[in-house]
Amino acid sequence: MKNEEQDEAITQELPALAQEEASEPEKQFEIAFGACTDLGRIRENNEDKFDFLEPEDARILRRRGRLYAVADGMGGHAAGQIAAEMALKALFDTYYASRARSPQRALQEGFRRANELVFRTATTVPSRQGMGTTLTAAAVVGDRLIVANLGDSRAYLLREGKARQVTEDHSLVEEQVRQGMLSEEQAVASPFKNIITKCIGNGAEVEPDLFEEVLQIGDKVLLCSDGLSNQVSGEEMAAVAEKEAPSVAARQLIKLANERGGPDNITAVVLGVGGAKPAAKANTVLLLPWVFLVGFASALAVATLIMLAVG
Repeated sequence: MKNEEQDEAITQELPALAQEEASEPEKQFEIAFGACTDLGRIRENNEDKFDFLEPEDARILRRRGRLYAVADGMGGHAAGQIAAEMALKALFDTYYASRARSPQRALQEGFRRANELVFRTATTVPSRQGMGTTLTAAAVVGDRLIVANLGDSRAYLLREGKARQVTEDHSLVEEQVRQGMLSEEQAVASPFKNIITKCIGNGAEVEPDLFEEVLQIGDKVLLCSDGLSNQVSGEEMAAVAEKEAPSVAARQLIKLANERGGPDNITAVVLGVGGAKPAAKANTVLLLPWVFLVGFASALAVATLIMLAVG
């Protein structure tokens, strides 16, 4: 999704971004991207999905940045796959079309729209009853990482060989852990760890959790479904991401989960934060040298005509 035609199409569809200027971030990081999704060793259908958009248009980058997301569908009979696809499309369309001034508000709007579409389909189409999906999204805007999530797909910040989970799982077991009712060890072995308490499509209205981090050069960001996080520890994720390029790391993490049984679909999206560069300026600045040259040429032409007239 990194080409001029797509950026132009986005700009035409989103007058709010094309016409409304906002404060510019001090810098834009270079982002290396890698992603992979896998069926796993047991499932017959992959209901995991991921999507991303990396605009090159400076106006879009200033306002909305780059967006990455993972969805883990549920519902059976391909309903989970459809829910994940619907949610991702609605999220991306709404996020970049939103007139909200902040990325946080635009993400909230995107999650609400995704939920509206999935919930309406689940309640009106008999074969889609019970469909839903987790949704975890990360926007990189300047040096900020803005994350929204519903469900138990996760976002991790990997820094200096250590992993920190940014999101909080919306699952029965994790809520019991947060309340002190279960230990981490008991949670891993619990037969109820797959019970989701909040997700896209399980109610008429939803509000995602929002988180924000300040990125540093050398950071890695990992978005993943529970097919990875249930099989691979945060320390292992950090170790793989630290020594490998994002595209290689994503594949190696999935391979590791499969080696441990691969009982679920597995998805990993890895971002590598590279050297910062100054935020792109508006293209109108580039017109100044041309204005000077045109003015100089006009003055020279007038002087020549005067000399010819006098001669």
